[in-house]
Amino acid sequence: MRHPHRNALGALLPLALAAGLVHAAGAGPRDAIGTTASTATTLTVAKDGTGQYTTVQAAVNAVPANNPSRVVIAVKPGTYRETVKVPSNKPHVTLQGTGGSRTDTVIVYNNASGTPKPDGSGTYGTSGSATVAVEADDFQARNLSITNDFDEKANQSLSGHQAVALRTAADKVFLDGVIVTGDQDTLLLDTAAKDRLGRVYMSNSYVLGNVDFIFGRATAVIDRSVITLRKRWDGSSAGYVTAPSTAAGRKGILIANSTVNGDVSNGSFYLGRPWHAGGDASLDPQATVRNTTLSAAIKAAPWTDMSGFSWRDDRFAEYRNTGPGAGTASADRPQLTDAQAADQEVTDWLGDWTPAAS
Repeated sequence: MRHPHRNALGALLPLALAAGLVHAAGAGPRDAIGTTASTATTLTVAKDGTGQYTTVQAAVNAVPANNPSRVVIAVKPGTYRETVKVPSNKPHVTLQGTGGSRTDTVIVYNNASGTPKPDGSGTYGTSGSATVAVEADDFQARNLSITNDFDEKANQSLSGHQAVALRTAADKVFLDGVIVTGDQDTLLLDTAAKDRLGRVYMSNSYVLGNVDFIFGRATAVIDRSVITLRKRWDGSSAGYVTAPSTAAGRKGILIANSTVNGDVSNGSFYLGRPWHAGGDASLDPQATVRNTTLSAAIKAAPWTDMSGFSWRDDRFAEYRNTGPGAGTASADRPQLTDAQAADQEVTDWLGDWTPAAS
């Protein structure tokens, strides 16, 4: 399904510029798809006690189970060092930073896959390491940052360095104007079950990481956003942007109208590789990168194999990318035809769902 080409990317965040992680062409316009929803219940969070709650999780806990309508959790500026989980029985929740910038409100923690649980029951595992975990449908987040600041260098003796900042396992997840930061496995876009649809739409946002840092089986769109490649803990440049684990018959990860950049070496990053989670050969991973500016960090052969599964047996393609990291069609660099691209638009991924700010 065709749609008009979206506006070019605008100016980047001062924080990201100062960190040297992004260039001067960056995040997209503030307009969102659809219309603004009607009045919602609002709960306020403030570290200094000026709100109803001092932690984000306390506000989530106050949302009634099976709530029928929108609840906005307005989070005042501050750094909230905590983990947050929105359980599946609390739909229609919005996390809204109230500061002037999405860097003003930060939710951060440092669990990793190999981090021991305090109760001695083992380690967190990759999915359990998330700073923010969303399991409820119709979730929204905007104008804030979600970070996993696990220190790989300081924890070399720890097995399992995957450290998720944000995990989604729900349908109709709208991420607008957020920053999601980590290193390995930053953004886990999952579904509630293999046979369940889980759509995610991210716009006007930033994702930072280095290894498989946009991954999972969701039907996910990253639109008009900036994907920033980060060096590894030892200062080296090497990594993978995506690792889709899409179920057969589903759409996977679509990156559109965006920018891929970062202060890393030329030709050091793959666009992606197929994640057959648990060795499941029935999966059919998909990643499409289109109408996106690619820095010289992207390899000339941008896709690679994973755990014995060949990317050539799955669904990986590009369309009309630009920049020094873009390339022409070849056996190592599949390009969509115009006809194929007409069926791989943002609206094809979202189906009957039109994300709207609420």
